[in-house]
Amino acid sequence: MSGIGLRLRQERERLGLSQRVFGEIGGVEANAQGKYESGDRAPKADYLSRVAAKGVDVLYVLTSERTPVVAGRLSQMEEQVLDCYRALFKEDQDTICRLTSTLAELSQIQGSRKKSQAAES
Repeated sequence: MSGIGLRLRQERERLGLSQRVFGEIGGVEANAQGKYESGDRAPKADYLSRVAAKGVDVLYVLTSERTPVVAGRLSQMEEQVLDCYRALFKEDQDTICRLTSTLAELSQIQGSRKKSQAAES
């Protein structure tokens, strides 16, 4: 699995949704969702529009580039974190970047483990 399918799965897992539920949001059956994620089929525009309305970063799914966050669309917590980050020295900002990258990677691994454990049950 690579490309669009992998990124689509990552977005689904980021939102904490099963293939069945995610497929329903996009207006497709779970088996179609599985084919999108495995790369056997490409999602259509209407599907992408529906999942985007539920929080999927479609630009990321299609291009691997995250949609830039527009000022004013941050949550109050995100604004607070950003303000604190900007108040740090450059070396500390670099440390925070490494830390958050590592935490994001660990979250992806944990999500995969939870999925494997649920499949074994």
